Amino acid sequence: MSSDRDELASAVIDACKAMTAAGVNHGTSGNGSARWRDGFLVTPTGMRYEALTPEQMVYVTLDGTAHGPLAPSSEWRMHRDIYGHRPEAMAVLHAHPPHATALSCLREPIPRFHYMVAAAGGPDIRCSRYALYGGAELSAAMLEALDGRRACLLANHGMICFGPSVEKALALAVEVEALARQYCIARQTGTPVLLSEAEMDEALARYASYGKQPGAEE
Repeated sequence: MSSDRDELASAVIDACKAMTAAGVNHGTSGNGSARWRDGFLVTPTGMRYEALTPEQMVYVTLDGTAHGPLAPSSEWRMHRDIYGHRPEAMAVLHAHPPHATALSCLREPIPRFHYMVAAAGGPDIRCSRYALYGGAELSAAMLEALDGRRACLLANHGMICFGPSVEKALALAVEVEALARQYCIARQTGTPVLLSEAEMDEALARYASYGKQPGAEE
């Protein structure tokens, strides 16, 4: 196994473990991947991340062909379609966080109640229409909800996000669940006051340089 494959596979596994530690995911639910060569490396189906080794990550080409002895995640198609439609995506994480999933079961987006919603790339974090897991229809619904966004909720399912690196995809996954939790708490307390369109546009413009040091790469 090449060193670059080993390093990338390890990064995805570590991110999946970190999601579990942060309460964003649990058990064998959810999955992760990173773009590699003419496809991507994705977690295999039904395996606990704690026992997963880099060699067990499954290489899937963009035509949907899996290479190796293990079957890829049942949600491999969502990963493949993000890589095929969003060239800026270098890593994808899918999970079933408690608060984000609760909102997805209400089929509601996370609105512009907080400026950090801009982390997902737009004025809100949409919720997709419902489709059965693992199929082409879910992938199509996901792509619609991700238009102009880096994250979305999946109706009655969970959330998915992508980033320019595994580390940034992980940070976004954690942020989406934090926002979902804050929004749920605010709704329990009262009626959240949403930012105006102008206020959110200002936040989006400023977020373009958020957290960047001079001379630092994306």
